Amino acid sequence: MDELKELYQQVILDHNRNPRNFGALENHTHTAEGFNPLCGDHFFVDLILENNLVKEIHFHGQGCALSKASASIMTTLLKGKTLEEAGKLFEKFHDLVTGKTESITTVEEYGKIAVFSGVREFPVRVKCASLAWHTMKAAISIDGKVVSTE
Repeated sequence: MDELKELYQQVILDHNRNPRNFGALENHTHTAEGFNPLCGDHFFVDLILENNLVKEIHFHGQGCALSKASASIMTTLLKGKTLEEAGKLFEKFHDLVTGKTESITTVEEYGKIAVFSGVREFPVRVKCASLAWHTMKAAISIDGKVVSTE
């Protein structure tokens, strides 16, 4: 488990300092806004969906290191996935950070999202880690509502 904590720190710092797919996405087909009123995290997730596939995904806005890193990792994982795969990955991530899954034993089991397994121990931080994911889900559903962690 110490290996996972060290990996967590490295991955979160890297994705916070050098977020992938950061910036507004021109010509997006889907978008949603997410806001965490407790800490002020505020993101937009823009997607280009084509033939049931996430062709491109970006995020922009501001947030803490955890929320920015989570959004960055999410975009790298979802690019090229089908909507069904995106939905399954959302559920896997959500179950991981909320503690609905058992403790992680190997990084291989969950891939990059395994670094978020420790978040479940800090309920307030779950909202930071999951904001971008809920925003992505809303963007796909096209309901036009602002996603809030409250």
